[in-house]
Amino acid sequence: MKVRQSRPARFGLFILIACLVSNVSAFSAAAAPYAAMVIDSRSGEVLHSRNADTRLHPASLTKMMTLYIVFEAVQNGELNMDTKVRISKVAAAEPPSKLGLRSGQRIALRYLVRAAAVKSANDAATALGEAVSGSEAAFARRMNRTARALGMTRTTFKNAHGLTESGHLSTARDMTKLGRHLLYDYPQYYNLFSRQSTHAGIKEVANTNRRFLSNYRGADGIKTGYTRAAGFNLVASAERGSERIIATVFGGRSTASRNAKVAELLDLGFRRAPSRVALRKPNRPAYAGNAGTQVAAARNTAAGKTIQVATAIKKSLRPQLRPTAKTAATTLAATNAPTVGIEADIENALKEAQANTASLYPTSVNKTEPAPEKVAQTAPIIMEDPEPEVVTRLSTSGGRHWGINVGRYGSRYAAERVLLKTALAEMSTLDGSLRKVIKSKRGFDANFMGLTRETADLACRRLQARQVSCFMIGPS
Repeated sequence: MKVRQSRPARFGLFILIACLVSNVSAFSAAAAPYAAMVIDSRSGEVLHSRNADTRLHPASLTKMMTLYIVFEAVQNGELNMDTKVRISKVAAAEPPSKLGLRSGQRIALRYLVRAAAVKSANDAATALGEAVSGSEAAFARRMNRTARALGMTRTTFKNAHGLTESGHLSTARDMTKLGRHLLYDYPQYYNLFSRQSTHAGIKEVANTNRRFLSNYRGADGIKTGYTRAAGFNLVASAERGSERIIATVFGGRSTASRNAKVAELLDLGFRRAPSRVALRKPNRPAYAGNAGTQVAAARNTAAGKTIQVATAIKKSLRPQLRPTAKTAATTLAATNAPTVGIEADIENALKEAQANTASLYPTSVNKTEPAPEKVAQTAPIIMEDPEPEVVTRLSTSGGRHWGINVGRYGSRYAAERVLLKTALAEMSTLDGSLRKVIKSKRGFDANFMGLTRETADLACRRLQARQVSCFMIGPS
C-alpha cells in the first residue's frame, strides 16, 4: 500500500536537507586554518601576529614571488618588458582564473606581468616562470632559492601560480616579509598592485582586490589569493601620512569577511605604530639567477680561470679632459641629443678632474723637459695608441663582469655623449669602467662594462637618485 507524505512533512524534509547543505558549506569555508600578521612597513616591527609561523596553503599569494623574480630578471638584463613570450601548451591549459592565452601565441612580457598582478591569471604566471627559467619546475627551484635569500625560512614553492599542490606551503610571516620586499626592492613596479583595471594585451582585466582598494582609505595593494584548501587570503598595504602598515590574513571564510578582517588589522596597526620612526628598508638579497648561470659563474670564480677575449681598447678608460670647463659645457649643450639632467654635476666633475690633473705636476721641473703645465695649456691630453690594443687574456677572478645601461638612443653620437656626461658626473663609481655603445635594431645602447656587481648596483642607485634611467647588466 502506497503511503503519501503530507505537505507539511515534505516541507520539513526540505528544510532539514537545506540546513545540512548549509552546515556542510559553512564547514568547508571554515576548514582553512586562520593566520594573521601585522607589521610597521617602515621598520619591519611586528605589531600583531597569530599563527604567523604555521605552514599553510598560500594560494595566489604565490604570484608575489613569481613577479618578484620577474622584476629581478628584468633588472639584471635576463629579459625586458618588451620580450615576446611564446605560450606553451602547459601554460595555456592552466585552470581559471586565467587571461585566456592560446598555445603558440606570442605576447609581450609586460602584459603577462599585468595579468598576473591584477587579474591573478594562472596561465600568465606559468608563462612568466617558463620565460625566466625555461620550465615551471626550474622556476620553482629559483623561487625557493630566492625565498631562502629573503629569509622566508618556512616557505616551499612547487609552482608559479599557487594552485594547491602537495608541499606548496608558506606562512603569514613569510608572505608579509615578501610583500615588504616587493614594496621596497622594486618600487617602480609597485603601482601595478593598486590598479583597479589594466589592459593585458588581449583584453582589459579587473583587479581581484578592487573592493578593498576602493573601500579602505590609503590601501594601495598588494595581492589576493583563494583556493578551497587555503580559504580567502590577502596581503594588504596601506599608507596614511608618514605611516605604512602591511597586514596578512590566511584562511578567510569569504571575500567580504576577509576584507573586513584585514581592515580591522590595518586599523590596529595604525593605532599601534608610532607617528615617526626611522625608515629601515630590508636588505635586497644577492642575485640568485638561474641555476646554470650561477654554477658556471661559481666554477670560473673558484678556479680563477682565464677566458679568451678580443676586445679592442680604442679610447682611454677615463673621460678625456677639455681645455676648460666652460668650453666643455658649451660643446655639450650645443647638441640636440637627449640629456640625462645632470649638467651641474658635469661642470663640477670637469673642474675637479682638471684640478686633480694639475696637482699631479710639481711647480719646478727639470730644465731639459718641457713643463707639463705648458703642454696642458696648448692642447688637450689624448691618450690613444696608433694601433688598437687587443686584450687576449682576461682573468675572471676579480668578478668584474657586470655592467650598467644608461639608456637607448637614436644615434651613436648621442649614446657616446651621454656616456661621457655620466662618467664625468659619477667618477667615484664608474672610474676604470669601459664605455661601450652597442648597436641594435632599436637604436644604440649606452653601457658601462667591467664592473663588479656591488659597484654596478651602487652606480645605478646613485644615478637613479639623480633621475637617470639605469639598469644592471649581468654576466652573459
